Amino acid sequence: MAEPIAVELAKKQKEIGVAEFFSRNRHLLGFDNKKKALMTTIKEAVDNSLDACEEAQILPEVSIEVIDMGNDRFRVIVEDNGPGIIKKQIPHIFARLLYGSKFFKLSQSRGQQGIGISASVLYAQLTTGKPAKIVSRISPKYPANYSELKIDIQNNRPDILNEKEVEWNKEHGTKIELELEGSYTAGPQSIDQYLKQTAIVNPHVTIIYTNPKAEQIIFPRATDILPKKVQEIKPHPYGVELGVLLDMLKFSEARTLRSFLQTEFSRVGGNTADEICKNAAVLPDAKPKEVSREMGEKLIHGIANTKIISPPTDCIAPIGQELLEKGLKKEVNAEFYTANTRPPSVYRGNPFIVEAGIAYGGQQSAEEPIRLLRFANRVPLLYQQGACAVTKASVQTQWRSYGLSQSQSSLPIGPVTLVVHICSVWVPFTSESKEAIAHYPEIIKEVKLALQECGRQLGIYIRKKKNVQYESKKRGYIETYIPYVSEALQELLKIKDSEKKNVETLLAEILEKTRGTIEAVEMENLEYDEEFAKIGKGDQDEETN
Repeated sequence: MAEPIAVELAKKQKEIGVAEFFSRNRHLLGFDNKKKALMTTIKEAVDNSLDACEEAQILPEVSIEVIDMGNDRFRVIVEDNGPGIIKKQIPHIFARLLYGSKFFKLSQSRGQQGIGISASVLYAQLTTGKPAKIVSRISPKYPANYSELKIDIQNNRPDILNEKEVEWNKEHGTKIELELEGSYTAGPQSIDQYLKQTAIVNPHVTIIYTNPKAEQIIFPRATDILPKKVQEIKPHPYGVELGVLLDMLKFSEARTLRSFLQTEFSRVGGNTADEICKNAAVLPDAKPKEVSREMGEKLIHGIANTKIISPPTDCIAPIGQELLEKGLKKEVNAEFYTANTRPPSVYRGNPFIVEAGIAYGGQQSAEEPIRLLRFANRVPLLYQQGACAVTKASVQTQWRSYGLSQSQSSLPIGPVTLVVHICSVWVPFTSESKEAIAHYPEIIKEVKLALQECGRQLGIYIRKKKNVQYESKKRGYIETYIPYVSEALQELLKIKDSEKKNVETLLAEILEKTRGTIEAVEMENLEYDEEFAKIGKGDQDEETN
């Protein structure tokens, strides 16, 4: 008797390894094509360097060198002055996917999933067959360790080809060298633009970049002030889901439900824990491991019906209004700058802050859509602009109120660079490649409020500029005819030629008294601006509601 087909099918089923899955689905990690792969590789290495430096409170200096090897092959070398990596951790960090500490911490960081740099190593291995070369040193008292690594794709384990101690002239830091298939072109989604945008939102960083044409570009730091060191927080009750709550209860070491709520969540004290239990109709002394699914559902409802303080915000480090404006001035040539940092807000129990900045004028085209620069945790988002919550909020903002022309459902037209930065303990990206932010209503609302505040300042400037230009134009017309009027008066009143200049002077004085000085026009603008700001605030509240 023949075996059922299900038996044959069962023999073909087996577990899929993490590295094996991503080796076949590299597009999920941002390696869609050769151009994007080269940029993503540099992005992941730079992100790691900046995170490490900031965590160790070291002012970052990052060197990036891209060497064209011919035949669509490039050698990428990224070197930093960070704290370095201990020898036994080097293989796991660079040659093992889904390995790291950031996934488990609720604090702001550029990396989140433990995939980035190891995915770059995997891509280099797949396209050239060559290993990653890493040098790292943790102190002048310790030697520098050199490693050559590949990834065992079947088992998602590091394959160490070579390890040794080497001489290195750095006191501490890390250097990675990869050879991979890629493509280099300039443009809005190039390495050059990524590093320029990184310099805008990281004004404390010095970047030294040597491009494939062997041209060196330096992005100097604009400040010696490091971002504040973020603190790790515990999850907030408002963000927990039933399945997650049941797992937390199962593995908790707390003896009572009351102590479980206090120790496992932020902003839950004794009184709040008692109120949650009361609203959930469960006993505070119940043992966490004995909580059933039905009791868990009651707890979720109890949490929802309890007023709990918003999570702490020392876990996130915004750029700040002043430094964001400095970053814009350093990298964008314009005539007017403004920036705004919103108060902290929350989505799904996760604290976040939205910042926005505008650079207006300069060499930018006045006939094209504004240039929108999106950032998450100080990292530029160069791809999938149309799928991002930031783009949606920018389109929904009524820019005509602020002096820009705008068609329905599109970005406004004008010589504007618009920067939007979102920092959070967990940025809700739409995919593993971290290129667009999900459309959470809370995030869209905060982005719009930040844009409206910057928009009001832009509107004030544009109106002031137009008024001064209009007044200057009128004055120009009148001043053109003063000599002719002077001659006519001279003939009518029979004024001597020697006094002709006095007549012109008197006419100019009459102009000043009648029209007022340009400074007086600017003062009138200032009074008007204050009224406009009040009106704009009302429009903002109405639009947001």
